[in-house]
Amino acid sequence: MKKFLSVVGFTAVALLSSGCEKLSDKPPAFHNTDVTGVDYAKGFALTDHTGKPRTLEDFKGKVVVVFFGYTQCPDVCPTTMAEMATVMKELGPSSDDVQVLFITVDPERDTQELLSHYVPAFDKRFIGLYGDAAATAKVAKEFKVFYAKVPGADPGSYTVDHTAGSFVFDKQGRLRLFVRHGQGPALIAHDLRQLL
Repeated sequence: MKKFLSVVGFTAVALLSSGCEKLSDKPPAFHNTDVTGVDYAKGFALTDHTGKPRTLEDFKGKVVVVFFGYTQCPDVCPTTMAEMATVMKELGPSSDDVQVLFITVDPERDTQELLSHYVPAFDKRFIGLYGDAAATAKVAKEFKVFYAKVPGADPGSYTVDHTAGSFVFDKQGRLRLFVRHGQGPALIAHDLRQLL
């Protein structure tokens, strides 16, 4: 009888152990849209706000958040950037393993100098990226991002309609999430922790 109980006990422990392993192999539960495995947003070749050429490869080893916007955006862009600054605070020391990139869809007005003041104002670690009209169109196509100039009262006062979400890459440089605008810092911080 003792032998039978010890076999039953051993089997129960083995089953529980294998169950625990399966639990730890469970895919992360994201609040935002899981786009793992999609075949786009593979990279970019742009210039950062310090004048340095940059590609997505430069940021391997970090979780990367990419947002498309422009400095004269009246609403979505500043609120998204402020939200990401709050996310960085919520992540604490882990935030050093996160890189936020702001890609302008207004290369006509968003100069290197303007980006160098605007983007780091939200968090000194944030990087602004820009290219000429052709490079901007190319990266927008690669990320399937919509943007279109909307005329204003005069030629220089136009606005730019654009996709309002952000793209999140894991530390290996794979696209994992699409973050819809207005999710709130807590949900974004939760998802980034899953990737950290």
